[in-house]
Amino acid sequence: MIPFNKPYMTGKELVYIEQAHKDGQLAGDGPFTKKCHKLLENIVGCKKALLTNSCTAALEMAAILINVKAGDEIIMPSYTFVSTANAFVMRGGVPVFVDIRPDTLNINEKLIEKSITPHTKAIVAVHYAGVSCDMDIIMRIAGDHGLFVIEDAAQAIMSTYKGMGLGSIGHLGCVSFHETKNIISGEGGALLINDKSLIDRAEIIREKGTDRSKFFRKEVDKYTWRDIGSSFLPGEIISAFLLAQLEKRAYINNKRMLIWRRYNKAFEKLENIGKIQLPVIPDNCKHNAHMYYLLLNNANDRNQFINSMKKKGVNCIFHYIPLNLSVAGVKYGCCHESLNVTESHAERIVRLPLWVGLANNKQEMVIKAVYEVLNDL
Repeated sequence: MIPFNKPYMTGKELVYIEQAHKDGQLAGDGPFTKKCHKLLENIVGCKKALLTNSCTAALEMAAILINVKAGDEIIMPSYTFVSTANAFVMRGGVPVFVDIRPDTLNINEKLIEKSITPHTKAIVAVHYAGVSCDMDIIMRIAGDHGLFVIEDAAQAIMSTYKGMGLGSIGHLGCVSFHETKNIISGEGGALLINDKSLIDRAEIIREKGTDRSKFFRKEVDKYTWRDIGSSFLPGEIISAFLLAQLEKRAYINNKRMLIWRRYNKAFEKLENIGKIQLPVIPDNCKHNAHMYYLLLNNANDRNQFINSMKKKGVNCIFHYIPLNLSVAGVKYGCCHESLNVTESHAERIVRLPLWVGLANNKQEMVIKAVYEVLNDL
């Protein structure tokens, strides 16, 4: 069976973990964490990067930083992971689900302004598959209405919009280093801060609500409880693993991009005869080959495709169940008009295996199986 995903190791991870142990610091914010912070700031172009124990934690920090209170509305797509909404619901916020674009599967920027009310606090731009939302329009709308913009760039490390790193455009950005992402540390994430006025408080929130970071920098002679917060920082073992990955980021992305392009070229004929819809990458976006997906014509074809591919030894999977259709989504959120595109695409999408180390002959097996299965549909 060709797996959907297989975590990649560079060879330096265990060396760095051993070094962290020798250094005698396994708790958070040691030398490896600091190196990761600097690398992320250079890679993305954000003002400040803070490692967290997950992208979920970064989103939760973002909700605290923008002071989400009960009844505040947060505009976001329904086609996203639960953490995008849950982080704000935990603070009393109300997710307002807006439909996605039929091409990129990102939030439809043309529908955002109509969903704004006096209770709107922020817009969450989820960069699906590492492809940027239309950030010019989103930032303009946010500026016109005094809203925060949070980039959910969980899938988008190394991706850009008009040359700007995703996560560096909104007030805050959140990235993931989960084992299914391009750059991994098992679990892990980062909060990217672009509004300098939020940096000091972000450090406090991340350190259980204390000014412990300032104490270690010798900016204060003792640290104390200053604000609400939690233990959002990862340990040095996670950071050591992550540093090895970040150092090989170009190699990892290049290998993924070669597979993505091979798939895309191979399946053009199938799109031309109406069997599938291929991913769309706008001209002003540079993506990171986070995933390769196909959109089939209907839910029945998608489900049959997944089952048939499994019989041929290829593990393909679908993706999100729209949040507006979930029990918690109905309870805590609301929809702006219909979400027809979201619900249709969620029923038709299928993701193909894509990971560093997927050999050429295995790629060919995937391509051949896709043609054989679709010819029978």
